[in-house]
This record gives sequence, structure tokens and C-alpha cells, in this order.
Amino acid sequence: MANKINYKKQIIRTIAGGALLIGASTASVHANTITTSNGFMDALKNTGITMGGWINGGATFNPSQVHGFNGPVTFADQANRFQLNQLNFFVERAVRTEGKNWDIGFRADFMFGTDAIFTQAYGNPAFDINNGRPLADRGNWDLDICCNSSRTYGIAIPQAFAEIYAPIGNGLNIKVGHFYTPIGFETVPAPNNFFYTHAYTMQYGEPFTHSGVLTNYNINRNVVAMAGAIGGSGTGGWDGNFDRQMENWGGIGGVTWTSDDNKTSVNVAGTGSTTSTRNSSFWGMYSIVLKHKFTDRTQFVLQHDHGFADNALLANNVYSGVIKDAEWYGVNSHFYYDLTPNVSVGVRAEWFRDRDGFRVFAPGRITAATNHLGRSFASNIGLLGSATPADYYAVTIGANWKAMRTLNVGWQGLKQLNIRPNIRYDRVDALHESMQASAYRPFGGNKDQILFSLDAVLPF
Repeated sequence: MANKINYKKQIIRTIAGGALLIGASTASVHANTITTSNGFMDALKNTGITMGGWINGGATFNPSQVHGFNGPVTFADQANRFQLNQLNFFVERAVRTEGKNWDIGFRADFMFGTDAIFTQAYGNPAFDINNGRPLADRGNWDLDICCNSSRTYGIAIPQAFAEIYAPIGNGLNIKVGHFYTPIGFETVPAPNNFFYTHAYTMQYGEPFTHSGVLTNYNINRNVVAMAGAIGGSGTGGWDGNFDRQMENWGGIGGVTWTSDDNKTSVNVAGTGSTTSTRNSSFWGMYSIVLKHKFTDRTQFVLQHDHGFADNALLANNVYSGVIKDAEWYGVNSHFYYDLTPNVSVGVRAEWFRDRDGFRVFAPGRITAATNHLGRSFASNIGLLGSATPADYYAVTIGANWKAMRTLNVGWQGLKQLNIRPNIRYDRVDALHESMQASAYRPFGGNKDQILFSLDAVLPF
């Protein structure tokens, strides 16, 4: 009976959190409406400079939760309570992508919320990847701006770059600074994703940001090439900053083919680098993303990622203190269908193998917040992240509902409000038959879990 009462309380908290988000969103839209009407904003628009952002928050209901976390699920990782994931502001001057005149622009993003810790430039970890040596000084970009005392909330500056359009050949775009990775399908900004939670491929198999130089060139109407140099990272060019590992340069590149009717595209992209200035072992990955629109209402996505980290020091319940080559790889698929102009439904299915127990840790936030002393500021009970070589499976079904459009609410600022109910099922199967591996139960003491979630996204 006590458990049933707790579950009712958790559901009430979920609904209350959703109401809080709508209220905060409404206030944000009201403030934005007033601001955009003044002369200062009009003057900015004349220069091509724009400001904007979004607010995203939600809650999950997880009957299997222990310690308040949804196991290895990151971003929406807080079990049975509301979280403000992203309050993101940006200022930018977008550059043209074609034409015969030079153009210069920029973009900077500021993010506050529970997603900040997964978005910061944490590519210089608290412990050396190859020998385990503690690293007290990890860089000064956005890791320590604020909020360690809150355990969940923080600040990130995920993008700060300048961009140049050069009228060379068919047009060359050059980006310099700190920017989101162009690799993969899902991405950090909430408005760009269909689901509240993310695939393991995105959470653990890919970089989130880079620091360096990135170029894009239109070879012809169907093919776009990407190439660049990335650095500032002790994890092979992933999530780097500006004042550490600056001599450790690596490469990023890819190519995208799009059909003449724009219904089909294939993107192949990846990174490759030495791990750090301390170790010349290879660290890299590649991603292949196929997109196809069967009809104007129906889209299918198929993705495969494969990553490598040579001579990695492993710390899990099968390989503890063992140095070996680590690999991770997986396949995920997405299917989306627009029921109406305002309502879409989707399903995502995934298999992800962390072959050596190197990438996936549960809870993910605990590991991300662990310092060089082995303590995590995200836990007040001494909880540490755990891992094992394993296969992870996940299926998510959900919907996107532009509620205010459906209800024909007149307030223009609320027309982009997107409400996203989701149901997600996760399961893990250890790859080893040892007692330590079989004991790995990252989902609240279980080998599987089911998550019910509701969140909302409002661009402004």
C-alpha cells in the first residue's frame, strides 16, 4: 500500500512539474514579446543579429528507481521528479551558404539546467584514460562556472564560434571556435529531437561538442563535404576546451549525399586522433546515418556508430585496472509519422554494445560529476557509477503535440509549444558469465526498466 501511495505522489509531482514548465514558458514568451517590440531589437535585426532560445523541462515516472536516477539514461535522468533540462539563450548572426560575396557571422549559446553537465567541455577527464592518473586541472571553459552545490543544475557554454562564408568555387563555410558536433542524428538542443530521452548511441557513442576549425563545401547539388581539425581534448578531440591539450590535434570529416527529390540522404562522418598529448594511442569513431521519406508524412532513419579507444585503462566489474583496446558500436532506427499537421507519432529501437565496459556507466550523472579524488558532487550518499561489458537494448514510443495550434490559441509565441509524452523500455544483458557481470543490474537493481515521461519544449 505504501508503494502505491508513493507512486500516486510521484504522478502528482510529474503533473505539477509539467504545469510549472507551462507557466515558466508563458512568462518567457511574454518577456520575449515585450522585448522584441522595442527599437533596440529592431536595430539588431537590421544588422542580421538575432537572439532567441528555448526552454525544456519534464518529468519521468520510474517504478524501478533507486537513489533517484534512471540508471544509465542521461539527460532525462532524474527519476520521479520534475527537472528543468534546458534554459538556452543564443545570439547569432547567420552567414549565407551561397553567393559571390564574403560574409561573416557568429553564434554563442548559454545553457542553464540539468542537461548542462552533459554538454560542458569535459573532454579532459578527471582521470587519465590510459593510466588512471588523477587530473586536478581539467580546463577553464565551462566546467566550474557554477552550481556544484545543487547536485543537478549547472551552466554550459556549448557554442561560441565565428563563421566565414568564402565565395570560393561553389561556396566554402569556415567555422572557428567551440561548436556542437555535426556527427550522428540526435543532438543536444531539445527542439531538434523528437524524443525526450536519447539513444545510447548519442549518449555514450558520440562526442557532443568540439573545439577547432570546421569547413563545409558544396561539391555539387547532391554532395556536401565536411572537414576540419579538432583539439583541446584528452579524449581524442571529443568535447575539448581552449586551454588544455592544445597540442593534441585530430581530424573530423564526412560527406553527405542527398537525392534530387530531397527524400533520401546518407551521411558518413567521423573523428580520428591520438588520445592526448600524454599518449599517442588512437581514439576515433565513425557514424553512418540514412534518412528516407516514404511519403510527405513518413520518415525513416537508420544509424550505425562504431568507436575505438586503444590502450584504455578499464575500471568496471569485469576488467578492473586492465589496459586493453576498447570498442563500442550499435544500430538504432527511428520511424516518424505525421497524423496531422500538429500531431506526430514515433518509435525508436536500438541495440548498443559496450564491448569492454568503457563507455556506459550508471548512473551517468554520478560518473560525469566524479572528480580526481573519486568523489561525485552529484551524490550525497557516496554513490559511484558502475559499468560492465554489456549489450543494451531500448525501445521508445512517443508523440509530439503542438497543443496551442490544435487548440487555436491566439497567442503567437505559444504556437511552437511542443508537448512530448514518451514510454521507454530498457534492458541490459552482460557479455560475460562471471558473477561480477551477472550481478550488474543498473536499473534500480533490475536488468530492465520502463520509463513514463512527459516534457515540453518552447522555442522563443
